[in-house]
Amino acid sequence: MKKLNKKWSAAGLLIAMGIVYGDIGTSPLYVMKGLIAGNHGEINEDFLIGSVSLIFWTITLLTTVKYVMIALNADNKGEGGIFSLYALVRPMGKFLIIPAIIGGAALLADGVLTPAVTVTSAIEGLRTLPIFTEVFGYSQDIIVIITLVILLILFSFQRFGTDTVGKLFGPIMFLWFTFLLVSGFANLLQDLSVLRALNPVYGIKLLFSPDNHLGLFILGNVFLATTGAEALYSDLGHVGKSNIHLSWPYVKISLIINYFGQVAYLLSTDIHQFKEMNPFFQMIADPLMPLAVLFATLAAIIASQALITGSFTLVSEAMRLKILPRLHVLYPGKSRNQQYIPVVNFLLWVTTSIVVIVFQSSTKMEAAYGLSITVTMLMTTFLLHFYLKTRAKAFFAIAVPLFFAGIEIVFLLSSLDKFVHGGYVAVLIALAIIMIMYIWYKGSQITDGLVEHLPVKNYLSQLDHLRNDRSLPILQTNVVYLTKYMEADEIDAPILYSILDKNPKRAHVYWFVNVSVTDEPFTKQYEIDTLGTDYVVLVKLHLGFRVSQEVNVYLRQIVAELMATGEIKKQVQTYSISENREVGDFRFVLLNEELSHAGELSNWSRFIMQTKFAIRQITVTPAKWFGLEFSEVLVERTPLVIGEYRKPNLERID
Repeated sequence: MKKLNKKWSAAGLLIAMGIVYGDIGTSPLYVMKGLIAGNHGEINEDFLIGSVSLIFWTITLLTTVKYVMIALNADNKGEGGIFSLYALVRPMGKFLIIPAIIGGAALLADGVLTPAVTVTSAIEGLRTLPIFTEVFGYSQDIIVIITLVILLILFSFQRFGTDTVGKLFGPIMFLWFTFLLVSGFANLLQDLSVLRALNPVYGIKLLFSPDNHLGLFILGNVFLATTGAEALYSDLGHVGKSNIHLSWPYVKISLIINYFGQVAYLLSTDIHQFKEMNPFFQMIADPLMPLAVLFATLAAIIASQALITGSFTLVSEAMRLKILPRLHVLYPGKSRNQQYIPVVNFLLWVTTSIVVIVFQSSTKMEAAYGLSITVTMLMTTFLLHFYLKTRAKAFFAIAVPLFFAGIEIVFLLSSLDKFVHGGYVAVLIALAIIMIMYIWYKGSQITDGLVEHLPVKNYLSQLDHLRNDRSLPILQTNVVYLTKYMEADEIDAPILYSILDKNPKRAHVYWFVNVSVTDEPFTKQYEIDTLGTDYVVLVKLHLGFRVSQEVNVYLRQIVAELMATGEIKKQVQTYSISENREVGDFRFVLLNEELSHAGELSNWSRFIMQTKFAIRQITVTPAKWFGLEFSEVLVERTPLVIGEYRKPNLERID
């Protein structure tokens, strides 16, 4: 996908409509409905005016001020989202990994409920069509079946990419927001006194009014109007801040007018005539009802698609930041930005489908929805504080995060009752993801700190002798090792042990490659050190956290450039289908660490390491991760001794 973060464009505005606003744009389907249901259907003028006032100021403060005006400026070379923000502030403290993990896990967990609640809410709109109720009545079973079929098609379609249909997302969402604006405005004209809700006093009064049966917990339902704000920040890299800044006013006006229109409709209607209360659909004129249901369904599908794509991006970033294990990533579209992670897609489909089957109705889903995303917003605010510390005055860096943290803590506390109404599903999923992230991150820290490092220059004479030792067969013209550590000429000691001690490996050139993931998203750079030889090459690849680590591809370019400069000799091939081929063959050697029983571990550390290695067994192999699945690869096992080495203390007896 073409990057549009430099300046705005008409195409960029449409893309923003289709990608960025799906979640927040479908909120009118269920927010007012949820508020009415939460108050047991007992509503009056004060309740409705206070509710829409709370909605307006929640969207204004959290979405407009925090995310559109502040967070979008905290971009990492045009990329947004909690992991991009973490990459920016990571040098300021190792502990910052904690809010990044918690926020990222909560955002992924939220991805389970969002497609379920949006699609179900849209499909429930079918009940407003007389022909539907005549055939199926008000049975929830048919709604569940239709929702499950749509979700199955949606998740199955991911493997083919969205290049073709993706071009339609923007225009469809533009029509959707226009529909929200027009339908809301038509009903708002019935009672313009609703506009007094712009005064925040009405919202504050409602929090303590006897008309509000939930008290402060009503904010848990109000918060659903702004759940898409975090997705707005995460999708920054797809469209750029200029396109979001320019498109957001139209989107916000459309949303607010629609919410106000729903309230105006409710104030002028006897709601007791309806078996089910959803003002979004019921304020639509009967001739336009089929169009409303169609638009709502398409918008819900597009919102779900945006969330699925966002989940793929989030997981991909976490993998490259070494917060999650390596998973198999495919690129079904023409753009590298369009990723497909089969295991993530499958897990999202299964869990989302289970949510639909268990909760059945959108009302029950709304009662559970939103708890985890408040946690993500709070973690983003915490990281924003550290970002602002280096880029704003001290007062601003403290006061602004404190202000938003206060609001979000209130929303979090007001959402706690959602836990017993199904919010535990997202919480348990988030906790499981947090545990996996922590184990992988902590386990990687343990292993990286244990492996000994040796300077290659101390072994140059042995490597020179080995490559010229004609008593040994040539393993390959070029032997390549991937080393986790490379500082100056020091690399992982097991690599030199593999070359010299463990079945000596004769080659013409020895390559030692280290991949360093940068805090910038799209870096593609490399450093070279030949140590004054033409048979040892140390390569340090600097790759952005959104760049695929295809070592084989990058190495071809590096070899060609080194031969062109004369830093290594040309490797003329006697036999080849290509004329004048000057690059020899390659063998990649991967060292697979195995937990040794020779070390002493605490029970917790042993659990961490054993779990990490167990997870590794079901994830993508290093060969696939580094783009070596079609290369010659040799995998060797190397023992990892953790803790103090236990001497066997054998006693000789005669």
